[in-house]
Amino acid sequence: MALPKLSAEEKLKALEKAQSIRSQRAAIREELKSGKMTLRQVLERADDEVIAKMRVTYLLESLPHVGKVKSRRIMNEIGIHENRRVQGLGKRQINALLERF
Repeated sequence: MALPKLSAEEKLKALEKAQSIRSQRAAIREELKSGKMTLRQVLERADDEVIAKMRVTYLLESLPHVGKVKSRRIMNEIGIHENRRVQGLGKRQINALLERF
């Protein structure tokens, strides 16, 4: 499938939107890391575009005392694929994550 041809203005808008979303995700991750926000609060906002398209691994790695190895081990135990995004989590997977943390 060929990519659509975008004008310079459309490319600039797309880049600005992408940067804005990355900044918002970074802020959410920082709030998780510092304890200002909980995993439950983030998952309750899963319909928000910024959170919905975040990878679950990045979300878990943002929690205190959770790194790459621990997040992947937990995801394997629960049955979440490493490429899964928050919007793709099922109710059982969300409940299992909340029980864990």
